[in-house]
Amino acid sequence: MSTAQVLLLGLVAGATILLGLPIGRLRRPAPVLKQLLSASATGVLVFLLWDVLAAAFGPLEVAAVGWHSGDSGPAPLAGYSLLFFGGLAVGLMGLVYYELWMSRRMAAGKARKFGPGAMAATEVAARRGVIAWSSAKRLALMIAVGIGLHNFAEGLAIGGAAAKGEVALATLLIIGFALHNATEGFGITAPLAGAEERPTWSFLMTMGLIGGGPTFVGTLIGHSVTSEPISVAFLTLAAGSIMYVVVQLIGVGLKGRRELLGWGLLIGLSAGFLTDLIVSTAGV
Repeated sequence: MSTAQVLLLGLVAGATILLGLPIGRLRRPAPVLKQLLSASATGVLVFLLWDVLAAAFGPLEVAAVGWHSGDSGPAPLAGYSLLFFGGLAVGLMGLVYYELWMSRRMAAGKARKFGPGAMAATEVAARRGVIAWSSAKRLALMIAVGIGLHNFAEGLAIGGAAAKGEVALATLLIIGFALHNATEGFGITAPLAGAEERPTWSFLMTMGLIGGGPTFVGTLIGHSVTSEPISVAFLTLAAGSIMYVVVQLIGVGLKGRRELLGWGLLIGLSAGFLTDLIVSTAGV
């Protein structure tokens, strides 16, 4: 398989995330449908959290067993432990503190007004960029970032398999990741369905690029450089950020009907595991 073919297939694997993006453009969906969509997206992310943590913990577990059996020293175990727990901490707490920082900026902007109906220059500045977005759009961005980190690690796996000449494995990985990415696109935009501010196509495409583009970049890098530590680092960063988003979405779901939250989680989890089963049935 040539480099051009590998990159093309990596691009296809990441591009399927675009299939779920139109959901974000739904106009005034029924409250029941809106909550079910959001809960289903949460279920998909819970599956991804499990999938990512399992993949990231593998090298750490191998290092622990190697130290116990005497096949390796404590250095690999210490290194992978630092990557695993450090990545989780940065991925999770980075978003926590970023959200706190944005909240403080917004509160400071509201407090600085020169008079009735007038905004201070500092408030105008504080309202530029991401901080001026609605909560639904910011949540979609956080989901896209977490999925993008996860997909970068997937791209590394595709490129690494192709670089080793394992064409069948690389092809099956591409098929499996393409299926996963199709459900991930839905996860990004579900919070936007029926939002007061209807997202533009350019915004949705940007979220798709953030979430799916790293698959192509990871494939490019993985084809030339194979590094398990890099993969673990990105997987744990993804796990931490996905964990934060899951908590946010469950908090939103608990304000509505609990049975819809339960059914949505079940649907999302089932979609994730079913795509995984399809790949496993194919022999990966």
